[in-house]
Amino acid sequence: MQSFIEEVIEDINLEFNNFEQLVFILPSKRAGTFLKKAISKKIGKTIISPLIYSIEEFIEQVAGLTYISNTQQLFELYETYLTVGDFEKETFESFLKWGQTLLQDFNEIDRYLIDGPKLFSNLSAIQELNHWSLTDEKTELMKNYLHFWNHLSPLYSAFNLKLLQENHGHQGLVYREAANNIQKYLNQNSKTHLFIGFNALNTAESKIIQTILSATKSTIYFDIDSYFLEDPIHDAGLFIRNHKTQWNYLKKNSLKGLSNHYLSEKKISAVGVPKNISQSKYVGNVLKEIQEESPHQLKNTALILADENLLNPILNSIPNTIERVNITMGQQLRDSSIASFFERLFEIHEQPSEKGWFYKDFIALLAHPVTSALLGTLEITTNEIITTIRTKNWTYVNKKNLSTLFDYKATVVQLLFSTTLAKPKQFIDNCNAIILKLKDIHVQNENNLALEQLYKFHTLFNQLQDLLEKYNYITNLKGLKSLYLQLLSSETLDFKGDPLEGLQIMGMLESRNLDFETVILTSVNEGILPSGKSNNSFIPFDLKIAHGLPTYKEKDAIYTYHFYRLLQRAQNIHLIYNTEPDVLEGGEKSRLITQLLTDPNRKDVTEIIASPQINIIQENPERIVKTDSLTSLIAKYAEKGFSPSSLSNYIRNPIDFYKQNLLGINTIASVEETLAANTFGTIVHDTLEELYTPFVGKHLSKDGLEKAKLQIEDTVKKNFKKTYLDGDFSTGKNLISYYVIIKYIENFITTEIDGLSKFTTKIIALEEKLSVTLNIPGIDYPVVLKGKLDRIDEVDGTTRIIDYKTGKVEKRNVELTEWDSLVEDYQYSKAFQLLCYSYMYLQQHPGHQIRAGIVALKNLRAGTLYFAKKEFSKKSKEQTITPEILTEFERCLFNLITEITNPKIDFLEKEV
Repeated sequence: MQSFIEEVIEDINLEFNNFEQLVFILPSKRAGTFLKKAISKKIGKTIISPLIYSIEEFIEQVAGLTYISNTQQLFELYETYLTVGDFEKETFESFLKWGQTLLQDFNEIDRYLIDGPKLFSNLSAIQELNHWSLTDEKTELMKNYLHFWNHLSPLYSAFNLKLLQENHGHQGLVYREAANNIQKYLNQNSKTHLFIGFNALNTAESKIIQTILSATKSTIYFDIDSYFLEDPIHDAGLFIRNHKTQWNYLKKNSLKGLSNHYLSEKKISAVGVPKNISQSKYVGNVLKEIQEESPHQLKNTALILADENLLNPILNSIPNTIERVNITMGQQLRDSSIASFFERLFEIHEQPSEKGWFYKDFIALLAHPVTSALLGTLEITTNEIITTIRTKNWTYVNKKNLSTLFDYKATVVQLLFSTTLAKPKQFIDNCNAIILKLKDIHVQNENNLALEQLYKFHTLFNQLQDLLEKYNYITNLKGLKSLYLQLLSSETLDFKGDPLEGLQIMGMLESRNLDFETVILTSVNEGILPSGKSNNSFIPFDLKIAHGLPTYKEKDAIYTYHFYRLLQRAQNIHLIYNTEPDVLEGGEKSRLITQLLTDPNRKDVTEIIASPQINIIQENPERIVKTDSLTSLIAKYAEKGFSPSSLSNYIRNPIDFYKQNLLGINTIASVEETLAANTFGTIVHDTLEELYTPFVGKHLSKDGLEKAKLQIEDTVKKNFKKTYLDGDFSTGKNLISYYVIIKYIENFITTEIDGLSKFTTKIIALEEKLSVTLNIPGIDYPVVLKGKLDRIDEVDGTTRIIDYKTGKVEKRNVELTEWDSLVEDYQYSKAFQLLCYSYMYLQQHPGHQIRAGIVALKNLRAGTLYFAKKEFSKKSKEQTITPEILTEFERCLFNLITEITNPKIDFLEKEV
């Protein structure tokens, strides 16, 4: 296969004798390397290399201006923006959100040689129409808004003038100046210019190239197949067909570079795979097959990434047996762990709070590997610090808290957590100091990749420091972070490789002018290839068309050209797309694949849907076999004592009982940002115990309860601090919970006072600990049942066992119909617990007539919800705990414990 560049060099060699007098202009720098190789191969001798420019380099030469960085452009634009008009100006931080869009519009206006003032006059008129008002007097907000649009034209002119005075330019300005200076350039340069492989040209490029072609003995070569050129509606030939009809040079001269390779025999496969990782794995398999079947073919293979975010998974999927790989694109620096570390450092310092750092942000920074490495130099374990934060329930971590965790004055700690980091200059200084600390660590570990990344970050922060010194617009960390992220987005780690050897991995635009025998193209999805509609502009669609600016339609045509150009000379083509449309990973299969599949002249395109083979795993309930050691553990637990809640846990799910109660595996401690339900309940229980303790052994009195009501708020506050530890309950949902608890207890005591007019109540005990030993047939060791009763009282001579609940409890939860349901259905866990308490109490106080009930503080109107045994044959319900009820309960309880202790019955998971 002869490449386009080789075809061009062969033609030039026939027409021109001396390559040294030629000037080559190409769409990209990369194509220049392949051009030099083609010249060397054709000439076969040593010569002085001809001048080879990318189009941007050539236009810079013609204009006599130098490009300035995008960041510098933003600062210069903002400086100009402050001087234009008398309307209210935005801060630099706000400006950054739309400044980049305005820069792109200025660039496009100048590249296409548009009359800026005229366009902005039209734009201003449109905005006036969009924001008309019925009242004659406009609001201040409307005035400022319209002032901005009215002053875009003077802003544009002043900005360009400012850059020209400094001999700099943004890309569009450099192009406009080059178009104005082209005649001056030609007067000083008589060499032959050769333009190779161009397609879509902006107005400035078109004017420059046409002027050179008409004034000198120069030539342009287009890389286009006659199949696309002769088709009047095919987007791949759109721009070159326009050039052919509009350029005077092409009306007089034949079009050079025309080829007929597209319809040659090819092997094209369109492969759909689910998600990006599967694409990467599929690419790895394709490369493995190529290497096994024809290793030499890898030298002429290109892996084109339409979505460059696929680079990292692709690199991890390339077979280790492929020795030579050249990657033309860089690895995004923002994807490194050091980038995420600095982002987290920004997050905890950009919005300082008097309370300290929010625990989530603080832990996110503390748990980061980079922080662990830094604190490791002080022999500080970050996991221990995180555990302390969670155990002590610190919603905010302040300087005082930090001093209890580690030496706050230590250099590393100061670099990370000093309160002066809220100032941009100090933040940058600290970041550079952190980089030096990390450098020492990675030099010792010989981590070259990390050292390369650190060098890039050091350069980036130095750049930020220079900008801070030159301009005084960044006054807080939020603005600095916005600028940092903007700089970071364009920073890459460049790979070293040979562009002429081995497998070539590149982006879509880097493939311009290059040809490969085998092409693997990934992410051929709508929204990626082509990129589709985007409204990242202040100029509306109809105004763009009216002034001759490109729209998304032209951009789609550019991608179509690049797609088909890659296919022209290739023999083996793999088009891979994601079958799962996603906002981040592109839409449905690209229209370009559909176009290929429906092309009547292409019968060699096959489409397959590839998916990994997935073995269906049968989900069986978890089963824990009772080994000898587990049986022994159960026996020890039984001797120590089953509680009603642990038995209820078994009824709910035996696996939970095994993990939580037997093994003691609890959920990981976490900071209670808002009050948890169990903490809420503990505070209520402790408060009620404290308020009612003076009444133990006495009858309740109205005066005594009224006095207790006065102590509610202080008692709740004390228990809040005791149970919620260092958690904050002065604001937000916790403050609401605080008042809800107070209200619950006030309502309960009021209900108690109202009840005194109907009956007498004597408090017998509070938080009474009970324990009984059970002699269960078939179990040869003592089994203990233990528990703590919230309240035992006596109402008109009847003993009551009361359990306080802060959650939702309904009457159906404590009314039982079938006895077996008690130990099989978790719905009756409340009834089960009440019977456990009654059973233990009556074992120690036989002969008493008792009732057991729940006081649901959430629903006091329902009264005390007493346990009741409903009989089908009778309409009445038995609320007194009779000997018959206890006998039936004992049977159920013994059966349940026998099941737990039986070594032949495994723990089997239940659906919860």
